[in-house]
Amino acid sequence: MSISLSSLILLPIWINMAQIQQGGPDEKEKTTALKDLLSRIDLDELMKKDEPPLDFPDTLEGFEYAFNEKGQLRHIKTGEPFVFNYREDLHRWNQKRYEALGEIITKYVYELLEKDCNLKKISIPVDATESEPKSFIFMSEDALTNPQKLMVLIHGSGVVRAGQWARRLIINEDLDSGTQIPFIKRAVAEGYGVIVLNPNENYIEVEKPKIHVQSSSDSSDEPAEKRERKDKVSKETKKRRDFYEKYRNPQREKEMMQLYIRENGSPEEHAIYVWDHFIAQAAAENVFFVAHSYGGLAFVELMIQREADVKNKVTAVALTDSVHNVWHQEAGKTIREWMRENCCNWVSSSEPLDTSVESMLPDCPRVSADTDCFVILKKNSM
Repeated sequence: MSISLSSLILLPIWINMAQIQQGGPDEKEKTTALKDLLSRIDLDELMKKDEPPLDFPDTLEGFEYAFNEKGQLRHIKTGEPFVFNYREDLHRWNQKRYEALGEIITKYVYELLEKDCNLKKISIPVDATESEPKSFIFMSEDALTNPQKLMVLIHGSGVVRAGQWARRLIINEDLDSGTQIPFIKRAVAEGYGVIVLNPNENYIEVEKPKIHVQSSSDSSDEPAEKRERKDKVSKETKKRRDFYEKYRNPQREKEMMQLYIRENGSPEEHAIYVWDHFIAQAAAENVFFVAHSYGGLAFVELMIQREADVKNKVTAVALTDSVHNVWHQEAGKTIREWMRENCCNWVSSSEPLDTSVESMLPDCPRVSADTDCFVILKKNSM
C-alpha cells in the first residue's frame, strides 16, 4: 500500500485533532484552530505534488497505441484496450493523460476525413485575415454542385470535433461507433454531397501575455545608490515568490486566454454561418440533416433564424438524442408543425427499434434507437 505525500503531511494534524477531541472542554479552542488550519489547506494543490510531470506524447505511437484493422484502439505491445487508470490514485493525472490522447485522436480523425473520405478542409470565416482566429469544416468535392442530394452532419457538445460523435466510443469501442465516417462513406456511395460541421471549434487558446510591472525606480529621480538598493530588494522578493510558487504548485499549467472566431463563437452561430455561406448556396434540390444531441438544438435555432429558407431547402432531419426544446427556444407554431412532418428523433431506449416513445413536447416524433448506450444510428437507414 502506498501513502501519498499529502497524506503524510495531513496525518499528524488528524492524529492531533483526535487526541484533542478526547480531552475536556478546555481543548475546544485548539480543535477549532486546527479545523481552521485544515480548511486553509488546498488539497488539490497538495495532490499535485504527488503527480508525475504533465508531459505527454503527441502521437499515438508515443502513447504506444494504434487502431487495428477493426478500428479498435489497442496497445501495440499487449493488444489490450485503453486503460484510463494508468497510475493508481492519480485521477487528475490520468484525466490529463486521457485528454492528451483525445487531442491526438481528434487530429487522427481529421486525417481520415481527408484521406479515407476524400473530404476537403475549408477554412472559415471565408474572408478571414491572415492573423485572425479561424475554424474549418469538411466538404465533399461535389457538396455545392451536386444537383440532387446533400447530407449535413452536426455532432453534439463537449470535446468532440468535426467527424466525431463521441470520443469515449472511439477510445473504448471503435472508430465506426464513435465517428461519422460510416455515415460519410455511405452517403457518398449513395450519391450525396456531404458537409461536416465543426460547431465546438469556437475559439483558439493562446497563452496570456505576462504583464510587465514597471519598477518605480525606472521613472524616479532618486539617487542611483537608492535605486540600486530598491532593485536588489525587488529581485530578491521576486526570487522568493517564484521559489514559493514552484513549491506550492509544481504542476502549474500555463494561463490561457480564449480568442473567439468571428461569427462562429457558439454552435448556434456556427450552424447559421455554414448555412449562409455554404448550404444555402448548394445546388442540391434536397438537403438532409443528421444532428446529434446539442446539434439538434443548433438545428432548431437555425430554423428559427432562417425558417423560410430551411423549409424551402431541407427535406428531412434525423435527430439522435437531441436536446432541443421548442418551448425554451421559442420555436413558433409553424416551425413545430414543420418538425412534426419532417423530423424524427431517435432516442436512447431499450424498446425495439423505431417503437414510438412518449414525448412531452409538441414537436417531432420520438422513436427508440433500440439501445440504452447510444451508438449513433448504426441500425437506422438514411
